Amino acid sequence: MQVVRLASEVDFAGWRRAARVLRAEGARPESLVWTVERELFDNDEPVTDAATTFVVPAAFMEMAQQVVLNRSLDRFALLYRILWRLEREPRLIENPADQDMARARDMAKAVSRAAHKMKAFVRFRRVEDAAKETYAAWFEPAHRVTEATAPFFARRFSNMNWTILTPDVCVAWNGERLWVSEGADPADAPSEDAQEALWRTYYASIFNPARLNPRQMRQEMPKRYWRNLPEAALIPGLIEAAQDRAAAMVTTPPRPPSERVLKAAQRHARDAPYNAGAPTTLDAVRAGVSVCRRCDLWREATQGVPGDGAPSAPLMFVGEQPGDQEDLAGSPLVGPAGQIFDRALAEVSVRREQTYVTNAVKHFKHELNGKRRLHKTPTQGEVSACRWWLDAERRLVRPTVIVMLGATAAFGVMGRPTPVRETRGRPLPLPDGVQGLVTFHPSYLLRLPDAAARENAYRSFVDDLRLAGRLAGLAATSP
Repeated sequence: MQVVRLASEVDFAGWRRAARVLRAEGARPESLVWTVERELFDNDEPVTDAATTFVVPAAFMEMAQQVVLNRSLDRFALLYRILWRLEREPRLIENPADQDMARARDMAKAVSRAAHKMKAFVRFRRVEDAAKETYAAWFEPAHRVTEATAPFFARRFSNMNWTILTPDVCVAWNGERLWVSEGADPADAPSEDAQEALWRTYYASIFNPARLNPRQMRQEMPKRYWRNLPEAALIPGLIEAAQDRAAAMVTTPPRPPSERVLKAAQRHARDAPYNAGAPTTLDAVRAGVSVCRRCDLWREATQGVPGDGAPSAPLMFVGEQPGDQEDLAGSPLVGPAGQIFDRALAEVSVRREQTYVTNAVKHFKHELNGKRRLHKTPTQGEVSACRWWLDAERRLVRPTVIVMLGATAAFGVMGRPTPVRETRGRPLPLPDGVQGLVTFHPSYLLRLPDAAARENAYRSFVDDLRLAGRLAGLAATSP
């Protein structure tokens, strides 16, 4: 039995050097004992380096650097056993079912989680008796990640002097360099400082009882870390009171805004949720849409997109919502669907500047897929919230014909679900004496996979626009 002695519990370089030599000499995994307890093996000869060449996948070495930081006693032996097998099984690291690889991956993941928790839960306290402003923190990581994580704290807190004390090692930063020393005792940690009372007040104020999930909370903030967190003393009480607080939030009516806020809303033509005056010009609509908060779609959109066109157009087109390009440009129907729309208008000899084009919803609703923003259909609640703006545009433009491009637009105009295929192509009387006409949204034509179906749908779309032009008294050619 050969004993391999390493310099420390995290001596990856020493393990790598010894493993390279031992593997070249043909030392079998079961014949080795890996240890960092030098005093027990004073009579053993250390492994010496030699000129060896042994290539392993880079992914294995990256994983090994993580595994070495795990507290498992067999980590060095496990890594050498995998290294030994790689010569005969070069694709071993890609095998998800192999027990050695599964254990190594689990150990690496545990180390990664421990590093994440350290970054999240270290709390610095000011050292009151230090000659210069200095901060210290006591932390007990689940694995030996202190040295590996120290550069993160050096970057994040580069302008202050700090020390992180752990049972394994201590790391310190003086504003210029990091250094490592032996582990510490909890008694060496600083006591509570004056800032912690302020931090607990802030934590309690942002605690949202309506979104409380204790199981998820304990998973993300394991109890083993609570004793090092100033806010941990508040958590049991906040959890106990969460149900009553959430119920109170539901039953409490919203507080009305101050007079100052109301006056500002009226002056800047916001969305008037508190009986502020309705906009009296299209410019006021545009200004109001840009700051509208009637629903939450504004949070993810670039900007609000109001209608555009002739102020007294006899023909109004209402689409669903801005798309990706409309959201960036701030104008309706300028993307691929807008190009189809413009081509169809040209076929029926209606100029776009003779019409008014808008949307039932003024902000772009989407979800991210990588870097792409993919369209999501607005809910009926979002359409209803935005109807306030659409009604203002109808009242100011006073069209004689409104063309609803798709089901969402029809719901925005008429206030009820309206199937497109069952209603398209024929005039529908609206309560204010305006004639409505339902047709496809141009984006629907883009989504049809079959060329023949696209052409048939496009011809129907052109026919509907031709009818709308005639009803509005605009020049439109006959079929």
